[in-house]
Amino acid sequence: MNKLNVQIQNVRKRLAEQPLGKIVEQFLDYLLVEAGLSANTILAYGRDLLEFSRFCRSRNVHRLQDIQPSAVYQYLQTRRGLSEASLSRHLVAVKMLLRFAVLTGLLKETFIDTLESPKQWQKLPAVCSKEQIFALLDAPGPDDPYWFRDKAVLELLYATGARAAEVAALEIKDVNLSVGYVRCFGKGRKERIVPLGRLAAQAVQTYLENLRPQLAKPFSGSALFLSRTGRPLDRIELWRIVKKYARRAGLPKKLTVHTLRHCFASHLLAGGADLRSLQEMLGHADIRTTQIYTHVDHNRLKAIHRKYHPRP
Repeated sequence: MNKLNVQIQNVRKRLAEQPLGKIVEQFLDYLLVEAGLSANTILAYGRDLLEFSRFCRSRNVHRLQDIQPSAVYQYLQTRRGLSEASLSRHLVAVKMLLRFAVLTGLLKETFIDTLESPKQWQKLPAVCSKEQIFALLDAPGPDDPYWFRDKAVLELLYATGARAAEVAALEIKDVNLSVGYVRCFGKGRKERIVPLGRLAAQAVQTYLENLRPQLAKPFSGSALFLSRTGRPLDRIELWRIVKKYARRAGLPKKLTVHTLRHCFASHLLAGGADLRSLQEMLGHADIRTTQIYTHVDHNRLKAIHRKYHPRP
């Protein structure tokens, strides 16, 4: 059992001590089996709802039927030190639990739609220039024992805009190097096909031919990227790889795996890609999520303004 599953089991044990724990555990099972959400997402919901269950117990609320809107807002007040994004996440967890209760017939109706989320400022993602990203991609070298793998990881992350968890979950069969595409499974196990550029395909091919056979063990399975022990690379190891070469390339300390996803989107948009295509490649359910990148590309906005505004 990996570390993440151990954390989920610990949350479940603590939920068992709460009056609302049983329905919350049923909800977590629903997220895993029916909704197909990732273990990280289930852990986040579990932790948030554990806190909500403890709050309800402290207010002598032992049934979902007894929860009132005022109690939910009082609970959010106890989370006052959190950011607006974190408060919204806590509220979403409670809303989804209540919707699940309606779905299963435990509740006939709820006040879900009357609950308003905290207003959030839209934060623009951090983006590096193309030159900075090229420096990052060129940072791995022959002096690094796993440079074939690290080069392939970096190239694939930037070429596809895939999330860290998606890249960690890739199997060899998910990458078609002759045609040039990657099959990713995003949130909710939604499948999407993303094109893979020539340089990224070459880097993956080189890794498969020259390093993966040396890393592979009987227990490695068909995972694409392996650690030095033969285990599939996880999200944390991907994060460390990006951080290592970002430091070597002299890039900002805040650069992460997700920064490469932002750069992928912003650079495609700057090159003329349309929002719908970008939405499909990123796996966004709502195009409004993709539209944030239109605010990042300042040069493109200036060019559009110069071209179409009647008074230059």
